[in-house]
Amino acid sequence: MRVALVMGTSAGGTGRHVHDVVSGLVGGGHDVVVLAPPGELDRFDYAGTGAATVALGVSDRPHPVRDAQAVSALRSVCRGADVVHAHGARVGALATLALVGQDVPLVVTLHNASPGGGLAGRVHAVLERVVAGGADLVLGVSADIVETQRRLGASRAELAVIAAPPPPTVTRDRWAVRHDLGIEPRTLLLVTVARLAPQKDLDLLVDAVGEMLQRHDIDVVAVVAGDGPDRERLQARIDSSGVPVRLLGQRSDVADLIAAADAVVSTARWEGQPVGLQEALHAGAAIVATDAGGTGAVVGDAAILVPVGDVASMARALTDVLLHGAVRDDLRSRSIARGGELPTSADALEAALTAYRSVLA
Repeated sequence: MRVALVMGTSAGGTGRHVHDVVSGLVGGGHDVVVLAPPGELDRFDYAGTGAATVALGVSDRPHPVRDAQAVSALRSVCRGADVVHAHGARVGALATLALVGQDVPLVVTLHNASPGGGLAGRVHAVLERVVAGGADLVLGVSADIVETQRRLGASRAELAVIAAPPPPTVTRDRWAVRHDLGIEPRTLLLVTVARLAPQKDLDLLVDAVGEMLQRHDIDVVAVVAGDGPDRERLQARIDSSGVPVRLLGQRSDVADLIAAADAVVSTARWEGQPVGLQEALHAGAAIVATDAGGTGAVVGDAAILVPVGDVASMARALTDVLLHGAVRDDLRSRSIARGGELPTSADALEAALTAYRSVLA
């Protein structure tokens, strides 16, 4: 089978997923070409898998000239392919336009929901409509994406299978981690792994911890591993509130932090298939999370889920987990079991092949 895989710029998870699928396809004897921006080709070393690569001049923002050139390049390279698989709304829409008049089936995987209002939201809505109208099969990383595509008239829309990362390696015990953070052994530790950006709604973490401490005398520290555009604003909020939340910045020891946590917390407004929570499941962590996007499908019954943006519910859930060791122990047992059920790279490859065969049938 000759497969053309197309991707744009990636925050990381999409590129790793595509790399795994490409590697599996090449290993299975399929003829694969990857079209992506030059930086993405280098970052994920697609050439190292044995696939052919073609630099594609697309960015995360519309650009009439570059987009027209990308459509032309896609049309040329994808001519003669058995199937084209695009990842993301931007390149999915460009691939749809490129394949007009060609008898080549198109699969599009959507990894993100609409960013909401404003210009970015309006542009994303247009891209979603183009994909729904042109793709033979749309795969969404969460049920809400699938429902949106069905509502927009997609001929077929199904859940995507994305491999969870392998269980991370822990290099220090929990007491060493706490010592390095300057946290006393008796202090309870909340860990959040997130980009400091509006989508992750870290204000909810600050507010929920603050509300919890107004009602209960709990010795607790919350730490956030990650960086992003909201760092300065969030730090100012934390400083003014006096809430014990620390922004640690980008970390290379996330696995150690998760293993040291009394609970792992996600406050996101939307998630696809969150890598940080998958790592927490593998680690057997007690998890409290907002029921955002695909989070519930990832964690199953192995977390306490609260409504998105609900400070009171998040505060109650954190209180329950921190004050009751039996609740933490139960969640940890559930996490270990759920971690063993997460999809693997082999599952993702088989799902991709099944999708390709279905559009070729």
